[in-house]
Amino acid sequence: MKRKKITFVCTGNTCRSPMAEAILRAQIKKRKIKWWDVSSCGIHAETGGSLSENSRTALEEINVPTKGLKPRQLTDKIISNSTLVVTMTEKQRLFIGERGNVRSVKEMCGFDIPDPYGCGIEVYRLTRDALVSVCNTIIDDYILKFEE
Repeated sequence: MKRKKITFVCTGNTCRSPMAEAILRAQIKKRKIKWWDVSSCGIHAETGGSLSENSRTALEEINVPTKGLKPRQLTDKIISNSTLVVTMTEKQRLFIGERGNVRSVKEMCGFDIPDPYGCGIEVYRLTRDALVSVCNTIIDDYILKFEE
């Protein structure tokens, strides 16, 4: 079976999308789902940066590995090589434009994921918990249905 890829997109790729990447990767591994790869990138990412410290802390609190999460810039090639691209907000989906494989969290779950950048750890925990819910929905409503 050909591998499929989900790419999460946010603005800087230091908070929301790498958290979603790490959470979904951990859930896929835990549920022994095969043939799916997960990545993330940012619309305005600064390559050479790193995962925000509060994102790292929030993920480690729920035992989600953060190794290897580094910001990278969204490209047309990444979009076209992805089975599904998930933006954190509807505005980001509109910025990317109409593509058959691009969906926003709002389209899938009914809400945007606000940017926690610069906020305290409590806001990162709320973001993490919302992303856990989003990732569960993606597995149940997309990945598992895609496998049928």
